Order: sequence, then structure tokens, then C-alpha cells
Amino acid sequence: MAMNYNAKDEVDGGPPCPPGGTAKTRRPDNTAFKQQRLPAWQPILTAGTVLPTFFIIGLIFIPIGIGIFVTSNNIREIENPSKECEPYRRNEDKPIAPCGAIANSMFNDTLELFQVGNASDLTPIPLKKKGIAWWTDKNVKFRNPPGTDPLEERFKGTTKPVNWVKPVYMLDSDEDNNGFINEDFIVWMRTAALPTFRKLYRLIERKNDLHPTLPAGRYYLNITYNYPVHSFDGRKRMILSTISWMGGKNPFLGIAYITIGSISFLLGVVLLVINHKYRNSSNTADITI
Repeated sequence: MAMNYNAKDEVDGGPPCPPGGTAKTRRPDNTAFKQQRLPAWQPILTAGTVLPTFFIIGLIFIPIGIGIFVTSNNIREIENPSKECEPYRRNEDKPIAPCGAIANSMFNDTLELFQVGNASDLTPIPLKKKGIAWWTDKNVKFRNPPGTDPLEERFKGTTKPVNWVKPVYMLDSDEDNNGFINEDFIVWMRTAALPTFRKLYRLIERKNDLHPTLPAGRYYLNITYNYPVHSFDGRKRMILSTISWMGGKNPFLGIAYITIGSISFLLGVVLLVINHKYRNSSNTADITI
């Protein structure tokens, strides 16, 4: 009695092949590509190869970056007409100086501080109005129109911002603190990133190390109100603050350093424990073998 058996694929367990046919298989062809026998190269990263690479990249990229940065800064662009000052670019058919919404909203209240004596007499506290702006802003970024004529003549043909009481060339009687280099104006033009901000208004200098800057006692603050804030529900405050080597009060910087240092220290401890644990396990395995 003749019997026929159907061949069955041993590789994939597929269905039996038909009588008289060949068995189907999913096994890849025996080639170098499909059997993953192609030659390969894998870099071995060591300190001797990685560190020189970083130094070489730095030595090449830093001079190139400096050259590109300097070249870019030397490029001059002139936009006619400019839209940066809108909608405070012109008034009364004259260009506004200084133009723009930031300049138009410059803080112009006047603050005066007095010490109240025993007989209720008022002794004015000198408030220094120079030295409140950054040196780079005062001497590099902000400059008055060139020329030897009086400042009023150099601003001839312009008009004051809409909300200003007086023109820019009358901000101060001191020629070195008038016009675009007025330090109150410079401080205000350095815009804040958040809606709640502080602006340095004046400095109170200590006369000597033997006496405090402001002795204990009663003080009187006189405010000439020129800057309305009711239209946008704003508030104004005067803050008397001491300074240190790091400037004014800034808790965020200390918190940031403490947080980063704590995270780094914690990660160091975790990695030390892991290294100690696996190193002991490796030594134990070596002894057992």
C-alpha cells in the first residue's frame, strides 16, 4: 500500500506543501547582507579620542563665530518707513523725539525725601540722580544728536511725546544728563520682562562708615503725581533698599544655585552607591568563579 506524506516547514511551522511541491520557508537567503555578515566599524570612545575632538572643534568654531558675529554687527540697515515707533511716530506733523510707546509712557513722578526733626522741621535727603543707568547704556547705546550747537537746536524740527510735560532737551539742567542720555530716560527704556517690575530711581550715598545712610527717625516723602495708573489698574510703590556686592534683593539667584547644587550632589551620591554596589557584586562573582 502506497502512502504519501506532505512535507512540513520546520522553520516557521507553516502549512504543509502540496503533493509534489517544494516546502516554503521564511528563512532569509544565505547572503552576507541578509545574514548580517557585512563588515562593520564601531568607534571606541575613550578620553584620548574624545577630548582632543572637543578641543579641536572649539578652536575652530570659536574664531569662526567671533568673525561672523563682528561682521554681522558691522552691517548697517536703514528701514524707511520704520514701524517700530507706531503709533507714536509723528505728532502735529513733526517727528516725535523720542518716539514709540515705551518712551511715551516714561515714569515722570517726582519723589523727595525729608528727615523730620524734633521741631518738625524738614531736612532734605540728597538723592543722587546720576549713576543709576548701566555704563554701556549711558556711554554706548544712547547718544544725543551730534553737533556743538545747544541741545535745543539739535532737536529742532521734532516734538515731545504726547504724554510728556516737557521736551527731551529739557529733562535736566545738567548737559551731561539731558536729552537722550538722561539716566531716568535710559533706565525706563530698558524694558522689563514681566508686568510687575522695579526701576532704580535714585541713590542715597553714605557720608562715612561711622554713620548709617539713613539714621533712625521719622521721614517725610513728598510725591509730585504726574504719572497716572488708574486707566490700567496699576500701582506704584517706593522701596528703600540696601545693596550688597551682588546688587539689590534677588532671592531667585540663590534658590537656583541651591537647587542645582542639591540635584548635583544627590545624583553624585546615587551614582556612588550604584558603583559601590555593582563593584562589590562583580568582585563576589569573580571570587565565586
